[in-house]
Amino acid sequence: MPDIACAGNADDAAPLDWIGPEIKSLRKARGLSLQDLSALCGKSIGFLSQLERGKSKPTIGALHDVAAALGVQVSWFFPHGESAEPSDGGVVVRRERRRQLTFDSGIADYLLSPNLSGQLEILWSVMAPGSDSGDAYQHRGEEGGVVIKGTLELWVGEQHFVLEAGDSFTFESHTPHRYRNPGSTPAEIVWVITPPSY
Repeated sequence: MPDIACAGNADDAAPLDWIGPEIKSLRKARGLSLQDLSALCGKSIGFLSQLERGKSKPTIGALHDVAAALGVQVSWFFPHGESAEPSDGGVVVRRERRRQLTFDSGIADYLLSPNLSGQLEILWSVMAPGSDSGDAYQHRGEEGGVVIKGTLELWVGEQHFVLEAGDSFTFESHTPHRYRNPGSTPAEIVWVITPPSY
């Protein structure tokens, strides 16, 4: 359930309420009614209406579904941080220039890739204790990652895994998946996704 936050340190991130209006703008630009969008993404008209008005926040999976129905990647909703240094040449992302999405569920995703025009996306997720991705979701591609700190519970299809710091994983993203931090301390995970789904 995201609130969008500005790039940079999570401690000084200011929430922005622009995801709903952005979804509404994209929907209208594509000539879709709420009913059309509902049919395309499988979410109720009521939920979508509340989302567009800022009365509801999507889970990570719901944001994937809505973005796919609108023909964009989730990265469309990442606010752009400070402009990249010309000397970074589309190769490097400086810590203070990372783009970030902060979800109400307690997950902050930092985009580590300088752009999403290639075949690879790298995210650093910081998950508060008890936070989760919401209902299982799926998208095209393959993804993997490594738990840097804490504990990650991962469901891929009917399989359930508990991963600790240093454990890694890979799976095909078209398999329904979800995850959560069951621990009492924050979990940090680096994800690699191809092709980019954000």
